[in-house]
Amino acid sequence: MKQVFHKILSISMAFVVMFSTMSFTVDMHYCGENLVDFSLFSKAEGCGMEKAQPVKSCENPKMTEKSCCTDQQIVKEGKDDLKISFDTLSFEQQTFIAAFTYSYINLFEGTESEEVPFEDYPRPFVKRDVQVLHQTFLI
Repeated sequence: MKQVFHKILSISMAFVVMFSTMSFTVDMHYCGENLVDFSLFSKAEGCGMEKAQPVKSCENPKMTEKSCCTDQQIVKEGKDDLKISFDTLSFEQQTFIAAFTYSYINLFEGTESEEVPFEDYPRPFVKRDVQVLHQTFLI
């Protein structure tokens, strides 16, 4: 269970790093208040009304000199500075890292005495040799 949790956590952290460094652009084309086209990676295509010649006549009274189409673009810039150098840390942070590293390394020192705790006790008496009795040998 612990390995599965670590794998899920590492994959999710990789996605966080990927999405925080990735930049993308969203293009949207509106005709009036209606969304006509939406694009993530390329420019949104128009509806064709911006190419039409505005004519003031009885046939199309709503069409004026100003176009009703608008383009909207949303840009999300990614981060490029992921590497934090040791020089940007404050003196307190550097002191903490040095103290933590020193105390962590000293956790794994071996014991100085080579005392065997069961040396004073006698070995158990073996009536039969079990490996020979059952013919099981480690090779």
